[in-house]
Amino acid sequence: MGEEISKEKQEAMDKAFERAMPEGMRKVSNEYSDVKKVIGIVSGKGGVGKSLVTSLMAVKANRAGLKTAILDADITGPSIPKSFGVHGKAYGTDMGIMPLQSESGIKMMSINLLVDNEGDPVLWRGPVIAGAVSQFWTDVFWDKVDVMFVDMPPGTGDVPLTVFQTLPIDGIIVVSSPQELVEMIVSKAVKMAEKMNIPVLGLVENMSYFECPNCKEKHELFGPSRVDAIASAYGIGCTARIPIEQEIAKMIDEGHADRISAEWLDDFYNTVMEG
Repeated sequence: MGEEISKEKQEAMDKAFERAMPEGMRKVSNEYSDVKKVIGIVSGKGGVGKSLVTSLMAVKANRAGLKTAILDADITGPSIPKSFGVHGKAYGTDMGIMPLQSESGIKMMSINLLVDNEGDPVLWRGPVIAGAVSQFWTDVFWDKVDVMFVDMPPGTGDVPLTVFQTLPIDGIIVVSSPQELVEMIVSKAVKMAEKMNIPVLGLVENMSYFECPNCKEKHELFGPSRVDAIASAYGIGCTARIPIEQEIAKMIDEGHADRISAEWLDDFYNTVMEG
């Protein structure tokens, strides 16, 4: 019975995508902006680490000498500014809304940089949230950007659909965890991208293992990794595994994402950016 419901839901989602894909919905960026590449970071559910992957990829791009930006499209759960210790307020000029920058120069725009109190919840309906994300692209003066990473909200609702339809997404990175339901979660994100004709650049498994600091043995706390098998099943050629590290959580909580090295993401980053 549960399998039949799952199929019905999948069919309903497929039909919704087909109805929601009119031509010519692509939005023009701010006239003063020049963004060369846009990469979306997505997942089929929340709590798997999209914002972490977004932050780490942006930091690596910035260290590689690329002019880097982050568009925080997770309106109801914005965490990018806090991860980088950015707590100011964006302001408008004749050229548009000015994004704020991290200590290393990564440009970013998030709803938390526009509200009076960043701790207050955003109680907006889906269409209003989707409209705000579109404005982050059309009204913000991004200037010259080599690569922009878009931290998307989880799932396949209004906002991810809006981003796929209105922004010139060059590809997506799917983020998952080692849990049993991961294949279904990845499937939803991959199928959404396929329907929007957007390539899947890679699959990242967060919380993949814990490495003992003394013996260096790796322990898979949430079960054996399935990232390579799932990537193979969906034709995804590039994968990465992010360990559970107390230092990463500490740096993010303290607003020092700029200072995380994340060597285990180097090969993944290089392959994605070369593609």
